[in-house]
Amino acid sequence: MTNSRRRRSSSPAPGGPPPSEGDFATTQLPPIPGDFATTQLPPAPDDFATAQLPPVPGDDPTARITPVSGAPAADTGTAAVPDARTGHRRAADRGRRRARPGGERGRATTPARPAPQPAPVWERPALAGLLLLATVLYAWGMGHAAVHPYYAAAVRSMAASWHAFVYGGVDVSGSITIDKLPGGLWPQALSVRVFGPHLWAVALPQVIEGVATVFLLHRIVRAWAGPLGAIFAAAVFTLTPVAVVLTRHDIPDTLLTLLLVLAAGAAQKAVRTGGWAPLLTCAVWIGLAFQAKMLQAWLVLPAFALAHQLAAPGSVVRRITRLVAAGALALLVSCSWLLLVWATPAGSRPYLDGTTNNNPFTLVFGYNGLSRFGGNPNALGAVAGTAASRTSGNTGWTMLVNHTVGPQIAWFLPLAVLAVVLGVRWRRGEPRTDALRAGFVLWGGWLVLHVMVFSLSNGNHGYYTIVLAPALAALAGGGVAMMWEQYQTGGPRRAALPAAIALSAVWAAVLEEPHPGFPRWTLPIALMLGVCGALGLWIRGPRTTRRGVLGALGAGLAATLLAPAAWSLSCLDPVYAGSPTSPLAGPVGTAYFALKDGQTKVDTTALNAPDRRDRQLLAYLQANRSGAKYLVATQAAYSAEPLLRDTAAPMLVMGGFTGLTPFPTAPQLASLVSSHQVRFALLTTQRPPTPATKWVKSNCTRVPAKAYGRTSDGSFRLYDCAPAL
Repeated sequence: MTNSRRRRSSSPAPGGPPPSEGDFATTQLPPIPGDFATTQLPPAPDDFATAQLPPVPGDDPTARITPVSGAPAADTGTAAVPDARTGHRRAADRGRRRARPGGERGRATTPARPAPQPAPVWERPALAGLLLLATVLYAWGMGHAAVHPYYAAAVRSMAASWHAFVYGGVDVSGSITIDKLPGGLWPQALSVRVFGPHLWAVALPQVIEGVATVFLLHRIVRAWAGPLGAIFAAAVFTLTPVAVVLTRHDIPDTLLTLLLVLAAGAAQKAVRTGGWAPLLTCAVWIGLAFQAKMLQAWLVLPAFALAHQLAAPGSVVRRITRLVAAGALALLVSCSWLLLVWATPAGSRPYLDGTTNNNPFTLVFGYNGLSRFGGNPNALGAVAGTAASRTSGNTGWTMLVNHTVGPQIAWFLPLAVLAVVLGVRWRRGEPRTDALRAGFVLWGGWLVLHVMVFSLSNGNHGYYTIVLAPALAALAGGGVAMMWEQYQTGGPRRAALPAAIALSAVWAAVLEEPHPGFPRWTLPIALMLGVCGALGLWIRGPRTTRRGVLGALGAGLAATLLAPAAWSLSCLDPVYAGSPTSPLAGPVGTAYFALKDGQTKVDTTALNAPDRRDRQLLAYLQANRSGAKYLVATQAAYSAEPLLRDTAAPMLVMGGFTGLTPFPTAPQLASLVSSHQVRFALLTTQRPPTPATKWVKSNCTRVPAKAYGRTSDGSFRLYDCAPAL
């Protein structure tokens, strides 16, 4: 009975060609309204199905699907249709899919784990090529990396002292911390500790983080959108200009991005399986990301929670229970360093920079949190930011597409938005647990939440937007895969793919408009490829060969990648790489225009290689230190940075990064001087005066510049506090 029923379900239509064995494409099923993945449409004269094309590489339409756990397949009287995107077994009759135990639509048990989709022959070489390209782009010239002077100084100290490593001390003695959590610098400090104080050792972790992000993004998108979407997503991230320029520096946003991608992969698996383990793993990754960039790591939480609550298997109560438990774990891991510091006596750890009360929660939620929004710079006891610690540009609802930030990140923004809209709309008739729609919710939520927060903040560095790159890449990859599937299916939706390619080509012209002629060949070639790709896909007919269609697709996708690739390659030239403190790709930013106008030269921060001026100053301080604990007390980190990068000697960094942190106070400094722990103080005119610096000027003797080999003081003044003893 079963076999005869199956034979009838796969018998050819009158006058039609006999079906090949196991060929699902010729199986005649009754149409199911709204199910574009399983509806078998009669071939129209110009329908793509009438062109006898070989199957997409890697897809095996005749492969037999083995039931999970050895259970026999239920006899439903209709053929089972493999999903063109994932290869998962799908029931042809939606009515049966909705009629689950209990009769409630969307209530489902944990779905069976699908068999892995075979890799197309082109996928592994393509991935290997992208990883090689990413390695070259990210590591080229690593020995001369333009590292952040403040972070590099702290890394040198943290590499030389485990106490400074744990607490994030700016100097080896741990007098004061950096103005961030130290977790973002831990990989760099470990690298320097292992390989020595070299620039390439500081930059190496960022290269590894960038390449690892490309690899993981491919794996995560592949599990969601298939091989084509995964390769395109990996290519998009690899060639995103801000990703390239930032992985060539030492700013910890690359670590944040990697950890959030890992969290997204775990969240995606939790949505698909409903398991506890992936959801708790996601919580741990977010907690670790918090150590890298604090509150920014939490911005993805609403998106992940929404995707899980909408699409994960299980009852509402079970889903909420899992979310609450995962949220508690994420909070615990996030606050682990804060709790450690809070429980440590103040005398046994460094003073916390950016705070007036030496409280770790003020450092995170005040100085690096609320003070960046609104008009209260002293929120929760925070130290007010200065021009050196805060940027006031790149904000508002257009910040993502302005002439500076747009070319760094926004090349695939229209494609990503279109993918989210179509992905949610086209999948609206699917079951609640539909994984494809959940992916668009997850990655789309990631994108929307970050754009909202960046737009509402008081200011953003352009490189902050690297955290948007994984979401844009995943949405672009998932969108292209979905549109390609619909294009092959035929019908009105086939127009989405050529329209998306044309839209991306036009958008590239919009982003290039403020920068005419950079480079001159990019825009014409991108537009030509975009037009060829879009038209080739649009006008294909019954006689169009498979090779022609794939050629049009390749030309269209290449058109979307060409302009960002040119901007990414430009930052291999230091002139187009921004400054060490604000890396940007291309002819944008104050550093580029200063170089263009001849006002400055390319600034390369040295590590363990002092110039003549610093070498003579260090020699003078060492020779006249007189057994003091600190080699020198400096006004703000600005004065200490070059010395800290050159030596691991203890230094008292007064005022922290901004110079305004109330440590040490004037009485504390006087006590340190009287106890022979401090003899010299180095002040600067580039930072505002404080009670401690005023005490130095009143009680210490100015050292002539010639005494330490300089013809003039410049912006620095060295004082000898020995007479004050």
